[in-house]
Amino acid sequence: MRPALGRPLTPVAWLAVPVLFTLSVLGLTALGGLLLGASWPVTLSSGLLGAAAAVTVALGPSVTWWSSAQRAALALPYPVAVFGAGLALHGVAVPNGLAMCLGIPAAVALVAAATTESPRASGPRGLGGG
Repeated sequence: MRPALGRPLTPVAWLAVPVLFTLSVLGLTALGGLLLGASWPVTLSSGLLGAAAAVTVALGPSVTWWSSAQRAALALPYPVAVFGAGLALHGVAVPNGLAMCLGIPAAVALVAAATTESPRASGPRGLGGG
C-alpha cells in the first residue's frame, strides 16, 4: 500500500508528531507574544490538541506498522488519547520562556523532517510528496 502522504513514517515518528506539533505552536505563539510585547502567557487548549490529534489521524495511513496488533493498539487509541489530553489540559498556562525553549527546536525538527531528503527512499521525507 502506497503511503497517503509522502514516504512511510515509523511508528516512533508518528507518535512524536502530536507532541512536536503542540510544542511548535506553543513556542511560536510565545515568540510572537514576545515580539509584540504581549503580557499574556501561552496556554494549552482543546483546540490545539484537537488539531494535533487530527494531524496524527491524517498521517496514520503513512505509518509502516510493525504488526497488525500494534496498529490496532495505536492507530485509533493514540489520537483519541491526544484529544482527551486536550480536554483535560485545556487552559493550562505554559511559561513563555519554557514554551519558546521547547517549541522553537520542535518547529525546526518538524520542518527538517518534512523537507529533508531521505537517504533510504527517493523523494522528500515526512509530509512531502514521494
